[in-house]
Amino acid sequence: MNLDDITTVYDLARVLPDIDTLQQRCRALATLEAIIGPEWESRYYSYDADWNAGEQMASMRNGSGDEYSIVFSPDGVFIRAFDHESKMSPFANDGDLWDGLLDGLPEAFLPQANEPAFSYEGTLTATCCLWRLTGAATWNTGNPDLHGAQPDGARLLAILCDSTGESYRAFAADYYEVDLDLGAVTHVYAGLPLTDQLVGLLNPDLALADILEEVTAINESCHA
Repeated sequence: MNLDDITTVYDLARVLPDIDTLQQRCRALATLEAIIGPEWESRYYSYDADWNAGEQMASMRNGSGDEYSIVFSPDGVFIRAFDHESKMSPFANDGDLWDGLLDGLPEAFLPQANEPAFSYEGTLTATCCLWRLTGAATWNTGNPDLHGAQPDGARLLAILCDSTGESYRAFAADYYEVDLDLGAVTHVYAGLPLTDQLVGLLNPDLALADILEEVTAINESCHA
């Protein structure tokens, strides 16, 4: 599937990779962001290895109101995305979550669905949700009626369906106005060790020692 064809949570559930692969891509995005933008506040993609007891979180925020959170826990993974322009936004529906968005959510993920950091006035700030229990073969969604309600925020996660790093390179060219070496990006996507030479290819003003502690925490963590 072309990434541009991912327009709904149902499309995304069919092509999102397994938990381990997803986590590796989240780590890769966060590692690349740490190299390109050492200031955490300015980053688009992040990874918090110490998000909560036994949990880690990958996140995205674009500064314009769109965001996602991916929580990795021993129980599995819970994903929520928020497209601020979507008709499914609680802010467009009297503060209510879109009907069906969390239908069938396993009890194990209720803490994430009720997480204050993901909520506004007690309601989950989400227009798109997916989850996958550890050991499960597929991603699951609720049963939201998307007729006339697209987009639902799935597009914000489409970059995680790319195995090559080319989507991130295109993103960085547009967002940061940098022309990244594709071989260096692919190296990070593969989870291979960083070197001073590689970091220099991505950011000539940065040395590996400057970010070693942070990228080590990102890449040596595990979800289970």
